[in-house]
Amino acid sequence: MSGRVFDFGRAIVRRPAPSVVDGIRVGGEAPSYEGVKAEHEAYVAALEAAGLQVEVLAPLPAYPDSVFVEDPAFVLPEGAILLRPGACSRLGEAAEIASALGRRFDRVLELDEGFADGGDILILPGEILIGLSARTDKLGAKRFCELARDLGRKARIVETPPGVLHLKTACALVDEETIIATPALAAAGCFPGFELILTPKGEAQAANLIRVNDRVLIGADYPRTADLLAARDCDLAPLDVAEIRKIDAGLSCMSLRWGTS
Repeated sequence: MSGRVFDFGRAIVRRPAPSVVDGIRVGGEAPSYEGVKAEHEAYVAALEAAGLQVEVLAPLPAYPDSVFVEDPAFVLPEGAILLRPGACSRLGEAAEIASALGRRFDRVLELDEGFADGGDILILPGEILIGLSARTDKLGAKRFCELARDLGRKARIVETPPGVLHLKTACALVDEETIIATPALAAAGCFPGFELILTPKGEAQAANLIRVNDRVLIGADYPRTADLLAARDCDLAPLDVAEIRKIDAGLSCMSLRWGTS
């Protein structure tokens, strides 16, 4: 592996279908299709502005959550892994994205035991973390680690605090030495050796940001988190996620991103 883990050249996204309003969520107001569509289009534009070539897949009306392409698959420069999402309504999404991965990667492996969501997988310099959650079980996490080794990468299982939907709901890599995390996840001790930025009170969801090359994509309505990152000279790209957030999602889950090995 060469370069930084957030040096990307390509990405895959999927346009939301009108059925996205029926996506999985824990109560609250449903999003509007037009709102999700507009936020997704702005997200794609931000990826392109950060230097990525973005392949946009057709919507899948039968799978309301399929806009969140990160969960049914995992990608590295060395290859891809088809995952098994932990929500029953999403199990078919891996098969739907398989052909797109086959066009892009020489090696496409497949998780064949347990369950694992890509939202629980965080790539760090030197290793990959997979967090246990309601969507990722121990059997799936163990099997993912084995497949990651087949692709030449070290992977480690970590425990996430109760109530965390996905590992990356509560953390993100800011640079090669720094991670932003909610106070609860930071206290779990998952990130030895890293400097930690704690999300300010009331802005826990800001932890779901993504570093893309030299830019940080962040939700637009987290001003105190933005100030913390701006003080570190981060090049911020604020994006509206008000509608996406209504279906328990954020920035990381809407794309699969990779660079060169």
